[in-house]
Amino acid sequence: MEAAIQTVVTTFLSSARGKENLDGKAFQKLVKKQLSGIMEDTNSSSAVKEMQQGLDENSDGKVSFQEYLTLIGYVANSLSQRKSGSNAAASS
Repeated sequence: MEAAIQTVVTTFLSSARGKENLDGKAFQKLVKKQLSGIMEDTNSSSAVKEMQQGLDENSDGKVSFQEYLTLIGYVANSLSQRKSGSNAAASS
């Protein structure tokens, strides 16, 4: 679990390139590069922009680390539900 947390933090920091937040371009690049295997529409710039706007709680046009964690939590929860749903179906 430590490695996973370090990866989440390191991915944000390297994507933000020394800044406190991810701007639209950095967020788009992060989602496309890091989440395309488990999320749909990562190649759609309009879908990713809509996702960014949904995460941007303070409406500053950027994604803070806390807002990024909201995305990570959502993706992890969705993945967990898919995995548990497939296990339930397999054991039926």
